Amino acid sequence: MFFTYLRRELRRRRKAALVVASGLALGIALVIVVNSVSSGMGKAQEKVLQSLYGLGTDMTVTKAADATQTAQRPRFRFDAEEDGSEKEQSSDRVMVQGFQTLASSTVGKVAGQEGVADAVGGLSLQVLKVSGEFTRGQVQQGQGGEGGQGGPGAAQPSPQDRVQGGGADFDVNSYSVYGTDVTEPALGPLTSSEITSGRTFKASETNAKVAVADSAYAKEKKLEVGSTVTIKGTKYEVVGIATASSGDAAANLYVPLRQAQTLADAEDKVTTIYVKATDSQQIGSVKSAIQKNISGTTVTTSADLADTVSGSLSTASSLASNVGRWLSVVVLVAAFLVAGLLTASAVSRRVREFGTLKALGWKSVRVTRQVVGEAMVNGLLGGALGIGLGLAGAYAVTAISPTLEAQLGGGGGTGGPGGGGPGGGALMGPGREAAAKTLEVALTAPVSLTTVALAVGLAVTGGLIAGAFGGWRASRLRPADALRRVE
Repeated sequence: MFFTYLRRELRRRRKAALVVASGLALGIALVIVVNSVSSGMGKAQEKVLQSLYGLGTDMTVTKAADATQTAQRPRFRFDAEEDGSEKEQSSDRVMVQGFQTLASSTVGKVAGQEGVADAVGGLSLQVLKVSGEFTRGQVQQGQGGEGGQGGPGAAQPSPQDRVQGGGADFDVNSYSVYGTDVTEPALGPLTSSEITSGRTFKASETNAKVAVADSAYAKEKKLEVGSTVTIKGTKYEVVGIATASSGDAAANLYVPLRQAQTLADAEDKVTTIYVKATDSQQIGSVKSAIQKNISGTTVTTSADLADTVSGSLSTASSLASNVGRWLSVVVLVAAFLVAGLLTASAVSRRVREFGTLKALGWKSVRVTRQVVGEAMVNGLLGGALGIGLGLAGAYAVTAISPTLEAQLGGGGGTGGPGGGGPGGGALMGPGREAAAKTLEVALTAPVSLTTVALAVGLAVTGGLIAGAFGGWRASRLRPADALRRVE
């Protein structure tokens, strides 16, 4: 009897049912789209942060900023040639990024903290290479005597003699080198890149003269697997080419950690410790424990890095998480209220019908159950429509795949890898330049099962709210009302 009456009433009041279902569908669809876009924003930010941190890294530990320490200026020295010949000269200056280092023993202390699954150290370097040649000038004879290039027995130059030509022509090349712990390949900045040619380091190459080059740098310098690069007079064989998964690579060249320490005269020193937590929910407590138990360190988490991301990605994320969600709440509340009021209004127009049913023996509970059942069906119908519209909207966003820009700010202190020296900001990965970088990320809108379950829950909630309005109105009707009202 319940379902027969329910089916008949819904068929008889199709327009009213469609209005209620459409209102609920609009609110639910908006919730699905906003949640999906927010999820896509989160994935886009994770992609950007991976280009800074490396896959699997939850936080980094660096030396705390020292206000008394001043940055060193690179000095270059070239020897003069006694025979006066012109010869190309070059000099490399290898500097630790930010000039802030930690003892290698700190890696073990960090790894021993509660909640830390693994920790690995790395050394970020910046290499300035100056190469070129000096050219001697020629003395042009004036009125005072014979000119020449000077030397033993040469005539004294006259004040009218002039030196023409000569000078210096030097080129300055700057690139970043990162010393990575080859025994821990699953942690560190190199994990944000994919080996597209050759191979990565072997665990046995802890002090080998081998290098992995970033693909962009390799293309610029025409490097390939088997080529050699010279750093401070030491030749390294390129064994692999790595392509960054997103954004820029952490460094132009990667070498074993011990080799990097030798190049920079920084034995048993690291600039960055990459940390993997046992539980992503305990990152905050792990950060607090490291800062408390290991003095003189600064801990940077992915949440801290996310604060440095700006641009259209950050703006869109803020809109989706703030304006979008509040708009969803407002639309949902309005849809629920409209559904409830329409249901109550429909009950008011059915006074004679319900009064007659009560006169025939229907109890108020049965009448209320019938009204709530109709409202629930309307709610589920609105939920089905809303899920369909929401999935279509999320698919449209993914298909269009709008491009958002993420600006990664540099500078800002000397506490992090690269701060305070040439090559990086406080929260940037090793090898980052101090100037802000802009990355382009394609936006997607993935729909999770949780979002669909939320939509179903909202549909049921909307039906219950509408049924509560109508049921409350129906329960107050009396059989005598059927004699006073004509529909």
